[in-house]
Amino acid sequence: MWVLPLLGYLGVVVGFAFLTLAIASGLYYLSELVEEHTVFARKLLSRLIYTIIGIQVLLVLFDRFPIWLSILSILSHLVYASNLRRFPIVKLSDPLFILSCILVLLNHWLWFRHFSNPPAPSRSADQNWRQPYQVNYADMPSFSEVASYFGLCVWLVPFALFVSLSAGENVLPSMGSEYATGERSSGLGHSRGPSDGKSKNKGMAKALVDNVRDWARENGELMGFGRGEGTRRF
Repeated sequence: MWVLPLLGYLGVVVGFAFLTLAIASGLYYLSELVEEHTVFARKLLSRLIYTIIGIQVLLVLFDRFPIWLSILSILSHLVYASNLRRFPIVKLSDPLFILSCILVLLNHWLWFRHFSNPPAPSRSADQNWRQPYQVNYADMPSFSEVASYFGLCVWLVPFALFVSLSAGENVLPSMGSEYATGERSSGLGHSRGPSDGKSKNKGMAKALVDNVRDWARENGELMGFGRGEGTRRF
């Protein structure tokens, strides 16, 4: 039997392609919503950050989560909140933005180590000292609990910031935009940018989707899959 395995591999590839397109479309749509409702998005992100900090405190008090890892997670979310001070503009070379990216990876690695290697339970006095340490699997969190913790308390805020924040290279100089572009306008009516004045912030997720789409289109044209110059492009 060799046709069915090949069909299975083909189905995996097609399913992965559709999943990638769905995620890209969702990121694009969310970026559009943030561009239209920046004030609401900033309030939502701020409340989300402090809600997760409160959840982290409750996990320490009631579920005996490790204190130092929880403190690191709380401090990380405070650093994430500092990126909202000029929302939605962000400078990619900003030390706080770079520190936020490092903290995302550090939190993921440390919490993954914590859930992968649960501490052994302490022995009671009446236990034989020769008895080896054993993990109480009944007290270990389930896969759904670990996945929910990672999704809500580790990845949610960084992902929301990635969708919401706008890279500063496409911003017209205006109030606060010199922070994003590193340039200052020489006077009224002399700001750098397109002559039609319709340039606006582009979210990082939206810019990523656009770049990947342009890259795929250019490579498709080189491979002979492109359409003629007179054909309308989407």
